[in-house]
Amino acid sequence: MPQHRQFKKTLKVSEKSRQRNHAAKSRLATTIKKVKTSNSKDEAKEALKSAVSIIDLTASKGIIKKTTAARKKSRLYKLVAGME
Repeated sequence: MPQHRQFKKTLKVSEKSRQRNHAAKSRLATTIKKVKTSNSKDEAKEALKSAVSIIDLTASKGIIKKTTAARKKSRLYKLVAGME
């Protein structure tokens, strides 16, 4: 455990940040899973809208990189387009 005040603060801030990032990534994974497990194409399109929104949000906050966000969106669009 750090002894200096600033190190204690850094530890506290980094822990908060870690928890925030983890929650955002978990939310992202859940929405992507909803798209992948949807039964109908209409259901998948609705889930895709929310997934793309959350992907963009996490990318804008710097939790995931822009290229990662683009790759995830591209794969989801392909998946939904291939559904019947």
